[in-house]
Amino acid sequence: MLIGEVARRSGVSARMLRHYESLGLVQPSDRTGSGYREYSGEDIRRIFHIESLRSLGLSLRDIGRALDDPGFAPAELVDDLTRRTRDRIAAETELLTRLRRIGAAEPAGWEDVLQVVALLHALGSTSPGARQRAALSAVEEVPMPVEALVEAVLSESDPNVAGALRWALAQSGEDGLALLTEGLDSPAPEVRKRAVRSIAEIPNGASTVVLKAALTNADVVVRGYAALALGARGAAEAVPTLIAMIVEDRNDADAADALGTLAADPAVAERIAAGLVDCLAGSGTPGSSARRRLAQALADIPGVTAARALADLVHDEDRAVALTAAYVLELRDGR
Repeated sequence: MLIGEVARRSGVSARMLRHYESLGLVQPSDRTGSGYREYSGEDIRRIFHIESLRSLGLSLRDIGRALDDPGFAPAELVDDLTRRTRDRIAAETELLTRLRRIGAAEPAGWEDVLQVVALLHALGSTSPGARQRAALSAVEEVPMPVEALVEAVLSESDPNVAGALRWALAQSGEDGLALLTEGLDSPAPEVRKRAVRSIAEIPNGASTVVLKAALTNADVVVRGYAALALGARGAAEAVPTLIAMIVEDRNDADAADALGTLAADPAVAERIAAGLVDCLAGSGTPGSSARRRLAQALADIPGVTAARALADLVHDEDRAVALTAAYVLELRDGR
């Protein structure tokens, strides 16, 4: 079969076939009386083998080794190709993400593009100061794509930088809320914690809905941050979680403060008092340290139910609990 026919059947151009011949990859088995290259069936099979290996990303040099060396072991080469392909995909994915974020910023000109690129670069800096300045600039100077801010806040370990990023996200309104909500289900505990703290600083009704749903999250830390934020917003749904935090000694002082804020509503105050009393009188009576914390929490809860519970605790078998209850009652009487 002559070179033109081989090119038509194989899809490999005549020029490339000549290049393969110059490298010694394929040598036509014969020539016609006029000197034209003539390829045998075995030659054509070799051409198809070459093309198959090229499709895997092998260099022509590696292809020659693979086809001509009987002892050639492909495993190491395939592993290397796999690694290089993964690296290339990661680099291309990073570039695609960066381009999408630049597009999301809707730059009006190349100056805007350069500013966004500089901010994205600063967000990924190893310097906390640079990351913090980028977070502040995202609001004050150049609009930063919300997706980039969310990714940054969910991975940020420096408390000052994280605070600046949460502030920047709060200024963006609801745009980043959906992405932050996804973070609540992350397999990484730190990511879940950062997500709920960021949501807590977005001051709108949509974030309140998300925080209420987070009260049933499997992560006790997420539930706690959600309850504290909801308590500050006057959401009575947080009461059971806040009481549990006091019993379990998890941010109990903050939880008691949140209950005190909620108790400004008389109906909610009675509900809080009933919940605290239930904990004190329930079948699983809490230990002395928990009873002391509950007595302290009752200090800011108005109403007869709370007062009676404290009067009972004055006679508690644990002296520290009894003294705490007596002191709280004196404070209430002084008011």
